[in-house]
Amino acid sequence: MASTPDGTASPAVSGVRGVYGSGGEGLVGVEFAGYHVQREIGRGGMAVVYRARDLRLERTVALKLLAPEMARNDTFRRRFAHESRVAAAIDHPHIVPIFEAGEVEGVLYIAMRFVSGLDLRALLDRDGPLPVDAALRIGAQVASALDAAHEHDLVHRDVKPGNILVAPGTDSDHPEHVYLTDFGLTKKSLSLTGFTTVGEFVGTLDYVAPEQISGRPVDGRCDLYSLACVVYEMLAGGPPFIRDEDIALLWAHQYDQPPPLSERRPGAPPGLDDVLAKALAKVPEDRFDSCLEFVAAMRAAAAAGATVGPHAPVPRAGTDRPEGGTESGSAALRRPGPAPEPPAWARPVFSGPTP
Repeated sequence: MASTPDGTASPAVSGVRGVYGSGGEGLVGVEFAGYHVQREIGRGGMAVVYRARDLRLERTVALKLLAPEMARNDTFRRRFAHESRVAAAIDHPHIVPIFEAGEVEGVLYIAMRFVSGLDLRALLDRDGPLPVDAALRIGAQVASALDAAHEHDLVHRDVKPGNILVAPGTDSDHPEHVYLTDFGLTKKSLSLTGFTTVGEFVGTLDYVAPEQISGRPVDGRCDLYSLACVVYEMLAGGPPFIRDEDIALLWAHQYDQPPPLSERRPGAPPGLDDVLAKALAKVPEDRFDSCLEFVAAMRAAAAAGATVGPHAPVPRAGTDRPEGGTESGSAALRRPGPAPEPPAWARPVFSGPTP
């Protein structure tokens, strides 16, 4: 038996592979690899994420457990160990720090900083399209993280709103602080196609680059494409391509031109259409050379459009809902009122620190 932070007894992990397969509920209250598992905070096809307490250093962490079949593939295990070390070595303010990665009873795990705030998926679901300035601030922070990873020969390959955490910023000039997460599941640049060695597609279909779909080698420009899809969604309220069937969505990424942002968001700075079209080019060589170059072009186009005149406020979707997402402790977010000043696209997301 092991002791929990409050001094009560907690059983050490046993048969964790079976627990994972049954849904993971049994791990709550259990000690795993020196962490006291407190509650589940996220789940996907390849992993479950828990809030946990590091019993050695007395800190809260996000503990990700990968599906057991991953550990059964020797190539994946070696790649996971190598790339976790590389990702942990990247010291960047917009990349969630990785504290530890390892294996217990045939289950691979990653322990990383627990970030209190909404993920971008929850933020968009709650508030709908964001002001242009806010979308570009968030996009710039993600772009900086991606370019830093690409300098270390890492390609994320699953850039999506659910992997972008939005926490409160430091002041009115920096109203939000953004973290890109899930670097522990990256694949080395130029070394892999869009499928893992265990046959599972890596990437989310709404944001996946054409070269990932076709199985061609990928580099950082596939992350640029995905980031452009995310920025488009922040501004338009939905990703560039919306289809009823997965196969039609895959086809659209490879062959269809994205609808201009101006069609989905009337009144947006007109120059954004050309910038997004370049970032969403089907051929990687036709895109920008870096993610930060893309964001700089977006900012220049937005600034040029701002001189034309005021733009109509953007309707915000949905009603108030309990704050949530993959983490707890969400910040208070600004909601637009009728006829706001300054215009809607210029307002920050966060109105102040977390209560």
